[in-house]
Amino acid sequence: MNGILIVDKPSGWTSFDVIAKLRGVLGTRKLGHSGTLDPMATGVLPVFAGAASKAVDMQPDHNKTYRALVRFGLATDTGDITGQVLRQSDAPVSAEQLAEVLPRFTGDILQTPPMYSAVKVNGSPLYKLARQGVTVERKARPVTIHRLALLETPADRDFVLEVACSKGTYVRTLVEDLGEALGVPATLAGLRRTQAGIFGLEHSHTLEAIQAAKDAGTLEALLLPVETVFAHLPALTVTAGNAARLRNGAPCYRFQQPDGEYRLLGPEGFLGLGRVSDTVLKAEKLFVERT
Repeated sequence: MNGILIVDKPSGWTSFDVIAKLRGVLGTRKLGHSGTLDPMATGVLPVFAGAASKAVDMQPDHNKTYRALVRFGLATDTGDITGQVLRQSDAPVSAEQLAEVLPRFTGDILQTPPMYSAVKVNGSPLYKLARQGVTVERKARPVTIHRLALLETPADRDFVLEVACSKGTYVRTLVEDLGEALGVPATLAGLRRTQAGIFGLEHSHTLEAIQAAKDAGTLEALLLPVETVFAHLPALTVTAGNAARLRNGAPCYRFQQPDGEYRLLGPEGFLGLGRVSDTVLKAEKLFVERT
C-alpha cells in the first residue's frame, strides 16, 4: 500500500493509536502522519503509507482549519474539558462581546505554548513536567490566525468558532486568551479539524469505513496518490530511458524547460521530484524504487 489515507480521527484516540491500528489494516509499518491531534479532537488526520511516507514533511501547505467549541465560565489545567477544573464563573458572555474581541486575535500574534503540549524544554516534553505539577517558563512563539469567525451559539456561554491558522497554533491557548480578554475563564470543550493543508473532510474516511474497505478488498481505492502533494508543481514528462537514468541517480541532459523544480512523470506514472538547471535535469526525491 503506497499513498495517502485521510482519516477522520475519532474522539478518544491519540494520533499514535490511529497509526497503530492502520499498521495492521494496511499491512505495513512504514507509516507517517502530519499534524498531531489531541485525543479529544476529531477530524482530518493525513496518514502517509509506504513510499508516500517520504512526503510527510514535504507538504507546501501546513495551514489548518478547525471548528472549536468554546465554553466560558470554566478554566482547567489542560486548557480543555479533559483537565482538572481550576476556576469557575457565572459571568455572562454574549455573542456581541465575543465578536468584538475576535479581531484582536486575527493576523500575526504571539502565543505561549501550554504546559500540556509536546514542546520540549531542556529535552523534556512539557506535558511530562505538567503531570508532575511542575510549571516552567515558555517562550512565546509567532503564529498566524488567518480567519477567526463566530459560527453559532449552541448553548448559554457556549460558542462555536471557525479557526483557520498556521502550523503550530494551539487552539486551547487561543481559547484561554479569548477568555482573558473578556475577563471570564474559558476552556476548549470540543475540537474538529476540517482542513489540514490541501486535505479536507471531503477526502476523509472513518476507521470503520477503512476497515470495511479492507474486508471488501477495496482499501487501495481510498488512498490518494502521493503526487497529490505536489500538484502545485509543473509536470515534466520524461522518456523511459531518462526515467531509468533518474532512478539510477544519473543526470539527464538537453532539457529546454525553464530552471526550477518539477513533478516528474515517466511512462509508468509519477516518479518524484526533479530540478532543471541550465538544461540539466537531476532527481531531487524519488518515490519509486531505484533500479
